[in-house]
Amino acid sequence: MPHRLLAFALSLFCAAALAAPPNIVYIYADDLGYRELGCYGQQIIKTPNLDKLAERGMLFTQHYAGNAVCAPSRCVVMTGYDPGRAYIRNNSPWASPRNPYKQGQEPIPAATVTLAELLKEQGYRTGCVGKWGLGGPETEGAPTNQGFDFFFGYLCQKEAHSYYPSHLWHNDKQVPLNEKPVPGSARVDEGFDDWSRFEGEVYAPQAISDAANDFVKQSVADDKPFFLWYATIIPHAALHIPSKYLEPYDGLDEAPYLGEQSYTPHEKPHAAYAAMITYMDEQVGRLIATLEELGVADNTLIVFSSDNGATFNGGVDAEFFKSVGELRGLKGSMFEGGLRVPMIAAWPGHIAPGSTSELITGQVDMLPTFLAAANAADAIPADIDGVNLLPTLTGNGDQATSEFYYWELGPSQAIRRGDWKLVRTFNAAGNARVYLFNLAQDPSEENNLAEDKPELVAELVDLIQAHRTEPQVEQFRRPDFSRD
Repeated sequence: MPHRLLAFALSLFCAAALAAPPNIVYIYADDLGYRELGCYGQQIIKTPNLDKLAERGMLFTQHYAGNAVCAPSRCVVMTGYDPGRAYIRNNSPWASPRNPYKQGQEPIPAATVTLAELLKEQGYRTGCVGKWGLGGPETEGAPTNQGFDFFFGYLCQKEAHSYYPSHLWHNDKQVPLNEKPVPGSARVDEGFDDWSRFEGEVYAPQAISDAANDFVKQSVADDKPFFLWYATIIPHAALHIPSKYLEPYDGLDEAPYLGEQSYTPHEKPHAAYAAMITYMDEQVGRLIATLEELGVADNTLIVFSSDNGATFNGGVDAEFFKSVGELRGLKGSMFEGGLRVPMIAAWPGHIAPGSTSELITGQVDMLPTFLAAANAADAIPADIDGVNLLPTLTGNGDQATSEFYYWELGPSQAIRRGDWKLVRTFNAAGNARVYLFNLAQDPSEENNLAEDKPELVAELVDLIQAHRTEPQVEQFRRPDFSRD
């Protein structure tokens, strides 16, 4: 067939395929490092289902989390605003005396326009399972007040430190889970041998996986397109995993973790961490199998990512697993190891299998991308910071790009524009330390060029000042970022 006729036939195929809005599944790991999947170079931890997903779709090499910790990263996903303009900018709890349950983070306001609300307006059934973190019980930020038809999991991310909690939440109701919950933090002495104390009866990730599959089945039964945000709590500490899953990783450990870096002790911390990620991978495979069994896999866009980089505490050994590879920093850091995360996208007939993209992208781009995939590009809010990645995913159309990506957390900021990245950290006196890196030449951020390029530093700082707004929440206001 002549090239022009082939291109025309392909365009007709794509137009026809896009006529039916796809189901959208966004799988969101918790504290998963950039190099902790096999398809990203991991050598110890086995992730066959996610590796297969990458073979079926597109792997992104320069994808960034919304922020370097949980709640503000989730706010970026839900709103399309980066951390310079988002409402939530830290993990601070909701300290209001109006909080009868004494759990939950600062709630996003009722006026917030979320991805779930926008997709619901397009006829989608919307569900969230796992960890929310954007508003506790009976707040305006609760998921069912922010566009989700269905929620099952943890409203409060602190509660999610235990994988054997006393309860989870189904919409606005508590669901009892374990009569004897396992605490998310403890400390034991050397020689301790009662490790069964830290394994409960009902493993929350299994209940969350069940809820995810049930949501999909019900949505298909109702003949409605669905959006599922599967925000698993794995592999965030504590190291909780049913002991039967440890066997494939026997031999990795020489000493137990006693709880000295917070969270719950574990007899085999390396094996537990690896087993948790493999368990997550197994549940991803289970969900994909459900989509296939229901006959909707070919009309489902699946995207997998993580809320931030690998952690440094709770018995997690990022150095042992080379969790962030060549990158600098871990969770909470404005360096690459805290911000750069995996992203895999698969959509049969739309995304070329086995493809890779080096495009600089971020989770701030998810809202416009998902709306565009849902044939609702006109519904993308005009003032958000993200861009629609559908042209890159499908190979159709011109890809718009962001001038820059910006992050801030506590006393630190970062901005990436093209190959250049600037990091500023402030001490208690408000004095800044400035770093400038060329990531194309120095992905490990070892060579600080700030003194060599003062004009570029000033230009990027001016760009930050022109872009960001002061947080609406007082407790998110740390240093004076207006200082030179």
